[in-house]
Parts: sequence; structure tokens; C-alpha cells
Amino acid sequence: MPPRVSVLMPVQNAEATLAQCLGSIRRQRGVDWECIAVDDGSTDASRSCLARAAALDPRVRVVSQPAAGIVAALNHGLTLCRGEYVARMDADDIMHRDRLRLQALALDMAPSLAGVGCHVRIFPRGQLLAGRREYEHWLNSLGSPTDVLRDAWVECPLAHPSLMLRRTLWGQYPYREQGWPEDYDLVLRLLGDGHSLGVVPRRLLCWRDGSRRLSRVSKAYSIDRFTACKAHFLARSQLARHDRYILWGYGKTGRNLARALAAHGKHPIAIIEVHSGRVGQRILGVPVISPADLGAFYAQAGPFPIIASVARPGPRGEVRAALDRLGLVELRDYVCAA
Repeated sequence: MPPRVSVLMPVQNAEATLAQCLGSIRRQRGVDWECIAVDDGSTDASRSCLARAAALDPRVRVVSQPAAGIVAALNHGLTLCRGEYVARMDADDIMHRDRLRLQALALDMAPSLAGVGCHVRIFPRGQLLAGRREYEHWLNSLGSPTDVLRDAWVECPLAHPSLMLRRTLWGQYPYREQGWPEDYDLVLRLLGDGHSLGVVPRRLLCWRDGSRRLSRVSKAYSIDRFTACKAHFLARSQLARHDRYILWGYGKTGRNLARALAAHGKHPIAIIEVHSGRVGQRILGVPVISPADLGAFYAQAGPFPIIASVARPGPRGEVRAALDRLGLVELRDYVCAA
């Protein structure tokens, strides 16, 4: 009989962490599982480590391919997954022993959900910079499909190795090589097509942070490429019927997003700023106005979409409160896109 859950794990030169990762998978309880490990041309001892694991536990299935990259490895592995649900896992991470059971249970109990993530603990803790701690705090503040949808434009709202998705959807949504993060691309495609993604609000994944992570060494995961991905989907959703929008925030984050949206023919009609030196000036050929003047401008200029590009959670909350006081509705009239 097919297992309930297939764990999909690409592997490339992960000998230092692979045994601990596989041990955490083998300790899963309360659910039938298989692990599809795709060796993507490893040149270290990863392949022999995988072979030993498969010899000890037939639930571990190993396939090898010449080095072709994570997208090719993931799509290859997906063709072999037999479970009702497919759970992503990275070869340097560690899952809580109840992760698969609790995520499968969440999907069982909510047939409307396409998939679920979970909260994470980034490690090793001693090396974490303040920015990574703030990112972890934001990620773990999301606890419902509403939170995921609302903050999807801020950053990828689900840690990729925490994702569990119904296998029936993978045929419609294979991974893609777009020159930006394949996980963010997948999440925004799913949400854009009306699928709902939830969160199990427990820390069920220890997510390793280090200088060798793909997200640190590949240009596809740079901030500019995240912004390009965001702009691509914004242009096809919130801005699909508008070539002009109101941009709130012209710091580094706002400038980068405005530049990326301009590549899709989307340009601001006004910029909202709290910086007193900018208010009253013109940037990108459009007026810079204060938040206090937004209501009058909005009433006169018309209901243009508002893109609030404010990176920090605190100021972003203040922007949301100000827009809500004007009677504007998030995801209909405005989005926050850090």
C-alpha cells in the first residue's frame, strides 16, 4: 500500500548533516511514510550515506542523477512519490518526530487546504544575526491561511522545507526554473490560483542556517531576484487591471520594487513618504505626499491600488492601521510588499 506521506529530499554534498537529517525522518511516529532522496551529482560521501540508510530502512528510496540543480532534482523526485501528501525536506535540516503526523492531520481535517507549513527554529542559535532572528519571529507569527495570504507579498510565508502539499496538485504545479526562488514561485502560483495554504503553529522543523546554504550562494536567491519574483506576480494580480499605483515607502525596499514593477509597465502615480525632506518633492516624475494627505489624494485621483513597501514589521503595522482607518481593505485596495 502507498504510504500516507512521501518525504521529498534533494541531496547534494550533504555528508556532514545527512545522517542527522535521516535520523529525524526515521523517528517519525504515527504516520506511514517513505523518503525519496534524490542525489544530485554529489561528489562527497552523500551517496554512500544514502545507500546505507536505504539498506537499513526500505522506506528510504534513493535515486541518483548527474548534477542538474535543485529544480530538476525536485521534479525528478516528485515522479516517484506515492504518498497522499508530499513533504519537503532539506538534507541539512532536522524534523520534529511529530512533524509528518501533525501536518497530515491538519490536511485531513481541512480538505480546503492545498498544503501546510509549520513554524521553525533556525539554528545554530549562536551564529544568528538580529535580522535572521527577526525573520524567524515574523515567520512564526503566521498561524492561519489568512495570515499566509496577507503576508505573501512581504516574503515567502512558508519555509520551503516545512511545506507539505497534496500530491494531486504537484502535477499542475511542478517546480520551475525562472531565475528566482523556486519555492516562492510555487507559493505565489498556488495562492494566485485561489488555493489556500495553512500553517501548523508549532515548531516542527529545525532549519539550519549557514554560509553554504543554497539560499546564500546562488544568485537566484538574492534580494533582487526575490523582488523580481514578487513584481512578476503583483503585475499579474493586484495590478493586472492597472498600470498605475500608489507606492507607500521609497526607501531601499520601495525603490527596488518600483524598479522591478517598471519592467512590467507598472509605474507609481504618487509616492507616500514619512521622510520630511521628500514630501513635496517629485520622485520618478510623480508627487511625494505625506500619509496625512493620502485620503484627499485618493478621493481626487481615484481608487488606484496601493503597494505598501515597508520592510520592518512595526512600521508595516502602522501603515496597515492608517489604511484601515481610511476604510481601505487589504488585498482588495492595498497590499504590503516588503
